[in-house]
This record gives sequence, structure tokens and C-alpha cells, in this order.
Amino acid sequence: MVRGLGEKLQSQRMLHKLSQKEVASMLGVSPAVISNYENGERTPSVEMLMSLAGLYHCSTDYLLGLSKDTNDRLLDCPMLSDKQMSLLQSFISSLG
Repeated sequence: MVRGLGEKLQSQRMLHKLSQKEVASMLGVSPAVISNYENGERTPSVEMLMSLAGLYHCSTDYLLGLSKDTNDRLLDCPMLSDKQMSLLQSFISSLG
């Protein structure tokens, strides 16, 4: 499993206010598959990773830990943790 991937997947799902069951339904898999991804028990295929990134409106680089920002520098706040960035993005999204 890619380090931190499960936590990012869970964080993005919660940011979008989706349940594991809803995500599973949208992607055509069982809720157990989504749970396994988030718990680090399984690694998504490249195709599934692309689908998850599309669903969560973030880059695959972000999910894989290659970029700190979900959308590659829409917000440049290197002093914030991933959790703080997620909260900030949620707040900004609520304004729009």
C-alpha cells in the first residue's frame, strides 16, 4: 500500500460528505472494497485510482503523496498539515 493513501482517500470521502456505500455505488464496487482501500488492506488499481481522483476532484499525485495539494497548487500553504489543508479547502468550497 502507498503510505498515506488510505488516510487521503478517507479524508477526501469525508470532505465530500459521502459514505463508503455511496462511493462504492458510484464506482461499481462493494463497500468492503472502499473500506479496504481506506484501511490500507488493499491498493487500488491505476484505473480505480483515477476514478477515485475524478470523484474527489483531486489529482492522483495528491492521493499518491507526490503533491501536497489536492489540485496541484490551487492553494499554496506549505505550512499547513494535510488535515488543515482539507479543512481550509472545505471552508473555501462552502463559500462558493
